[in-house]
Amino acid sequence: MELLSIFLLSLIGLLQMNDTTEVAFVGDAMQHGPQIKAAAQADGSFDYSDCFSLVESDIKSADYAVANLECPLGGAPYRGYPVFSAPDEFAVQLQRSGFDMLLTANNHCMDCGNRGLLRTIKTLDDMGIAHVGTYADGMARVNSLPCIVDVNGVKMAFLAYTYGTNGIVPREPVVVDMIKRDRIAEDVRNARRTGAELVCACLHWGNEYESLPSHYQRSTASFLKDTGVDVIIGSHPHVVQPMELDYLANSGTGHLLVYSLGNFISNQNDLNSRGGAMVKVYVARYEDAPVILDAQRLLFFCQKPLGREDNYKLIPQNLEDSVRVDSKTAFKQFMLNAENLFKTNNKNIR
Repeated sequence: MELLSIFLLSLIGLLQMNDTTEVAFVGDAMQHGPQIKAAAQADGSFDYSDCFSLVESDIKSADYAVANLECPLGGAPYRGYPVFSAPDEFAVQLQRSGFDMLLTANNHCMDCGNRGLLRTIKTLDDMGIAHVGTYADGMARVNSLPCIVDVNGVKMAFLAYTYGTNGIVPREPVVVDMIKRDRIAEDVRNARRTGAELVCACLHWGNEYESLPSHYQRSTASFLKDTGVDVIIGSHPHVVQPMELDYLANSGTGHLLVYSLGNFISNQNDLNSRGGAMVKVYVARYEDAPVILDAQRLLFFCQKPLGREDNYKLIPQNLEDSVRVDSKTAFKQFMLNAENLFKTNNKNIR
């Protein structure tokens, strides 16, 4: 206990340094039919420029930002649930708003079949934005992994896996990374061998609309920790779930576990799915090794359009004055529910 206290005092000192590395994560970036309709322009293009304007500063202030792209860029005709195909402009706006990486391993990545998966990969490649989780073929996976990014001097490996693809089986040669323990363990070992200093695994898992993690999530998280994953980020339940930050005595660093960040943007109606959370991880060097110092979270609410000239808009919890009168009750209740969940279940994350 005394050693842990000394270590935490050292972390307090490190937190005062200016050379910390900040990595941000958000949950499910979705495109339901009404969202596509709201973004549609008379000339056939799509405009998402106002959707993220109030959260862009939080995204762009991070050294690296990651979102889950939960819709293939399958081309026209565009459509929403249950078989998604989103306009390319949606991904372009995510990039313009500050995201550096999009996760593509989720249960909707095969909605447009092999063709849609391949088109998504090509579109993201043409945009020059990093992505991880799906691959054109086995060789492309070998060449893409480990995906190690130098984030402000910290070599971080990013991995992404999904529990399934809604019964649409990927046909060879495409590859979708599934949650298989042997494969994950080998990917983590490979990342470490290749020089990764921190390993982040993004898991599409859990039960939809449940605010507490399932036994499967807890068991898988324990496996990931034992395997050497430093940051575990969850998506898929479409509601926020608890977050935990542990300081590991055997490694002298923090370990972050986020069971679910909820929705980033969507048209879902259930109150607890009307928003989500951004989590920021703070890393610094301590005795020439990166350590996770802290993690903070920011809640935001998705306000739906009121009229034809309006669009979906994310509003962070500290900008309640930006909420329309007709959405204030839902905004307040979403924030209250999430805050109560975090207050009861979060560990070491404010």
